[in-house]
Amino acid sequence: MSQHHLVTSSSAYVQRRRRHVAGKAICCFLSLLATGACASNSASEYKVSSSAGNTLQVQVLGDFDQPWAMTFLPGGELLVTEKGGQLWLVSSAADVSGATALSQLDAETIERVSVAGVPVVEPRGQGGLGDVIVHPLFDENSTLYLSFVERDGDMSGAAVMQATLDLDNKSEPKLVDQQVIWRQSPKVSGEGHYGHKMAFSEDGHLFITSGERQKFDPAQNMQMNLGKVIRLNEDGSLPADNPWAQEDGVAAQFWSIGHRNPLGIAFASDGQLWVHEMGPRGGDELNKISRAGNYGYPLVSNGRHYSGLPIPDHDTRPDLLAPEISWSPVISPSSLVIYAGDKYPGWQGSALIGGLSSEALVRVSLDNPVSETERYDFKQRIREVEQDSDGVVYLLEDKAGGRLLRLAVPES
Repeated sequence: MSQHHLVTSSSAYVQRRRRHVAGKAICCFLSLLATGACASNSASEYKVSSSAGNTLQVQVLGDFDQPWAMTFLPGGELLVTEKGGQLWLVSSAADVSGATALSQLDAETIERVSVAGVPVVEPRGQGGLGDVIVHPLFDENSTLYLSFVERDGDMSGAAVMQATLDLDNKSEPKLVDQQVIWRQSPKVSGEGHYGHKMAFSEDGHLFITSGERQKFDPAQNMQMNLGKVIRLNEDGSLPADNPWAQEDGVAAQFWSIGHRNPLGIAFASDGQLWVHEMGPRGGDELNKISRAGNYGYPLVSNGRHYSGLPIPDHDTRPDLLAPEISWSPVISPSSLVIYAGDKYPGWQGSALIGGLSSEALVRVSLDNPVSETERYDFKQRIREVEQDSDGVVYLLEDKAGGRLLRLAVPES
């Protein structure tokens, strides 16, 4: 969309977008020479259909440079992270009277400004600036949490920062009182499987997914917090009732173990925690998380190693917890929401999963047995799914030029 419609305070971003738009224009011109036609990917609205025969109207609100995650503030504003290290506050333009929630705005009436005080990152592979969530009492304390990748030479690991979002001057938002409250340990080589997605439980505990960093064995190693789901107090301290609270070292952080690359975490309305993770070659999983549960990786998986070597299936180890549903071929799950609104008929209580390689929004019924209900084909990698306080669902596409999409509420 036009740079005039989605305002940015970063001149570097403008230059990147100009190069991106120019590149798209060149590709389009070459396509025109070859085929005599040039399809536009910048329509403000379009439709997608699902495997169940349903159709959604999709509204395009803007685009970002490698967006990674988003979360809504209680006032209706949106925070969006970019892998390269940018945090954006997206809200209504100053001249829009009365409208604050993003669901009331369109591409012509929203703007964004860069948030200062974000940790410096060096994006490589799957690492950079990651997730963003707000404290359950954000209205009172303005506290948010950012995950990101730290580097020490050739070694790296995820970290979580707690900070205060200062919105006294909304044209110049900034983070203050920053404090790193958690780190992956140890830092290792490689650029994959950081996980570092976050969610708050109803009782105020901070849960963090920690990937096994493509190193396999750490997922079962109780001296490393890789391949685990972490449970902390809001300030990063350790809850006394964690399952391994009496253990020495990082094990006191663990809520569950045996995870590979967990990129989705969400609580259902009944308080049940759900986490999805990418399998190796096959075997993407959606897991119902239990206290002290061992989900088996790399001892078992419904996929196989990229080398082609087999991994025992989950049913060979009944002592390890099996997924509620797995996918082969994979969907490459990137993000997770348990839908709690009433805007889309039949969706309440469903898991909404963003799909990368599947280029889809996957809807899963969490009723027993858990099953995929439908899959919306976006023909673009979906990096993030989120809902606002009104129950409207938003998506972020992956990579450079990834668009912010709103799923229009069906007419009654």
